[in-house]
Amino acid sequence: MKRYLIPLALFIVLVVLLAVGLKLDPKHIPSPFIGKPAPMFDLPILHNPQQHIKTADLQGQVWLLNVWASWCVSCRAEHEVVKRFVAMGMAPVYGLNYKDKPEDAKRWLNALGDPYQASLMDISGDAGIDWGVYGVPETFVIDKKGIVRFKQVGPVTNSIIDEKILPLVKELNAEAG
Repeated sequence: MKRYLIPLALFIVLVVLLAVGLKLDPKHIPSPFIGKPAPMFDLPILHNPQQHIKTADLQGQVWLLNVWASWCVSCRAEHEVVKRFVAMGMAPVYGLNYKDKPEDAKRWLNALGDPYQASLMDISGDAGIDWGVYGVPETFVIDKKGIVRFKQVGPVTNSIIDEKILPLVKELNAEAG
């Protein structure tokens, strides 16, 4: 009888672990960067590779970093939402073009519209790794002091903009720098 109890107990433990795992939302992956300084970068601008933007250049303002790529289907789905947010004028959005060919990225932006203050090239993916990017798209909200305050894994939707990002950006813009 004991020889049947051990496999049964293991099976029950596996079923419980699976049930718990299935209830987790993969979009709510905790980020170790929330509440911490934004990772440093010094990256070339897609449309002007001789010019670079550094994380330090963005201090003193609330800004968003939207990680995207021309090969990303979900990025195309969220693009209109990003454009809608930019049109509100609440905070600049910088693109981090992740593991993409510059000519493909430029063609994509020319076809769909370019909402970004600037798109930064991360051809190697090293900056994305530094930011803890799991995949594209991902969006970060950074406060005036350069602290990461929010991370969205996966496409930004209108409801995420309206219910999470806009209230946070308004609050952060109201704070003293």
